[in-house]
Amino acid sequence: MFKITKPSENRVDITIDGEIDQDTMRNALWDLLAKSEGVSDGRMYYTLTNFEMPSLAAIGVEMTFLPKLFGLLSKFSKCALVADAAWLRKAAEIEGALIPGLEIKGFEVGQEAEAEAWLAA
Repeated sequence: MFKITKPSENRVDITIDGEIDQDTMRNALWDLLAKSEGVSDGRMYYTLTNFEMPSLAAIGVEMTFLPKLFGLLSKFSKCALVADAAWLRKAAEIEGALIPGLEIKGFEVGQEAEAEAWLAA
């Protein structure tokens, strides 16, 4: 499952649970781009559970979207990642350290309230 919602003007929530195939990836990325329109100084709340590597076809789809996805980076300043795998949380924080203007902080499942509070601060 790959679900994207926009609970407020400058916030986008992403939920990924389990396997992602190429059609799911394509539809979700178009949805992410659409829901990110008009966002500035945005906040992203990302939930990632039961992670499975996307199929090779899904990765291929993602590669075709890279130029558009790089354009999204300037729209967001904070991202809270709630994940059940410690390595995903750590990788996200390292990624945040490498992307100027984007702060990413990882939270364990069960720390959703803390993630929300950090994102709102």
